[in-house]
Amino acid sequence: MVTVQEHDFKVSDLIERLHQKHAGQNGALLSFIGYVRDFNPDSPTETLFLEHYPGMCEREITDICEYAKQRWDILDYCVVHRVGELHLGEQIVFVGVCSIHRGDAFAAGEYIIDALKTRAPFWKRETLQSGEKFWVQQRDSDVTKTAQWEQQHD
Repeated sequence: MVTVQEHDFKVSDLIERLHQKHAGQNGALLSFIGYVRDFNPDSPTETLFLEHYPGMCEREITDICEYAKQRWDILDYCVVHRVGELHLGEQIVFVGVCSIHRGDAFAAGEYIIDALKTRAPFWKRETLQSGEKFWVQQRDSDVTKTAQWEQQHD
């Protein structure tokens, strides 16, 4: 399941849905929640506004997850990513992966979140408490990390 939405999500419901869907088969269920954090040490973050390319964004996230499903022995995945204006401390993204073995769940989950940061068409505009607004640039370290996943598989 891949969903891009404005409203918040309930983590316990998402985990329960994944768990119940594969009850008796799950040996591991990994969950990751990303939050709006304070990016700027000089002036506190007030909000983060996320824009996306509808349709294309969901397809890209699905492609990322399906690749993970082919590469690792995972039973299922769930990604919920929020868009719109989010305040400091609010949830941005949920990634859930269930598998028979924990190693596959950990690897697939880490790959999915790394690839989301570099491949999914999201744009982030940060607003500081001072009123300053700017577009958040992709970090070179995120690009390097995603490239390492792909090199490990070649």
